[in-house]
Amino acid sequence: MKHQLKKMMLLTCLVPILGWTQDYPSRPIRVVVPYSAGGSADVPMRVIAQEMSKQLGQPMVVENKPGQGGMLGSAEVVKAPPDGYTLLVASNPNAIGASLYPRLTHDPVDDFAPISLLAREQAVLLVHPSIPAKNLQEFIAYAKERPGKLDYSSSGNGSGQHLFMAMFLSMTGLQMNHIPYKGSTQAVADLLGGQVAAVMPGLAAMRGYIREGKARALAVTGARRATAAPEIPTMIESGLKGYELYVWMGMLAPKATPAPVIERLHREFVTALRTPAVKTYIDSAAIEAVGSTPAEFGAFLREEKARWAKAVRETGARVE
Repeated sequence: MKHQLKKMMLLTCLVPILGWTQDYPSRPIRVVVPYSAGGSADVPMRVIAQEMSKQLGQPMVVENKPGQGGMLGSAEVVKAPPDGYTLLVASNPNAIGASLYPRLTHDPVDDFAPISLLAREQAVLLVHPSIPAKNLQEFIAYAKERPGKLDYSSSGNGSGQHLFMAMFLSMTGLQMNHIPYKGSTQAVADLLGGQVAAVMPGLAAMRGYIREGKARALAVTGARRATAAPEIPTMIESGLKGYELYVWMGMLAPKATPAPVIERLHREFVTALRTPAVKTYIDSAAIEAVGSTPAEFGAFLREEKARWAKAVRETGARVE
């Protein structure tokens, strides 16, 4: 009798949820990009959002909420109603932030429901053309002769750009000064203007600057050379064994978002990745499409969280 009563109560709770999830979405979906406009997560998300809007029959509106290494936007979405109408573009800082910001009011991995790992790309170590180094080993030698005298920029404390460089400095024993900004656009602008010596952003948005000679690419961070920029060697083949990192982006929702909504969003995102418009952009931008399942993305996030917790300890990275 008790078992039947519990079953009836569960069905009673599920009926209204199933009712409104069948109509999902019935209004615009807000996607928070917790980084500045024009960055490696923002641009591809806008291309994908255009296709998603067509597929869903409702606008998918992208909003930039930069600050605190992506944690400000993350904190906003975690408090949103878990109804599928507010989503978060996740990237490396979600995995990094849990260890780097001990006073966070939320966990940037565990307090969200994973939807899909959409794509990943290699980062690239750029230096200003005034730096005489033509390859990675020459730059390491140049920086070692000037301990504490060279600056590098990043898209913010706790960002992927920050930790990618911190890992590089730790592995090479270099001493450089971290100059954090509120987004990748500003960080790259100061590299182009010669205010800083180096930066390590995603490769996709940097290819034009590299071709025009406004920035010199020393190495990419993947296991193999990027197909869109085969002339740039990897960190590994340049002598930095074991250095393999990627800039990734995925989609998260508030944790209690119903499973049918998560599943619908996952299907639609995977479909969008296969559309001609998105495929053309991804191929031209040297980005690798993924489209993992929610379960696969959840496992990936847990692995990334553990990996960066170890990296934060070993590099001594901190929020200035």
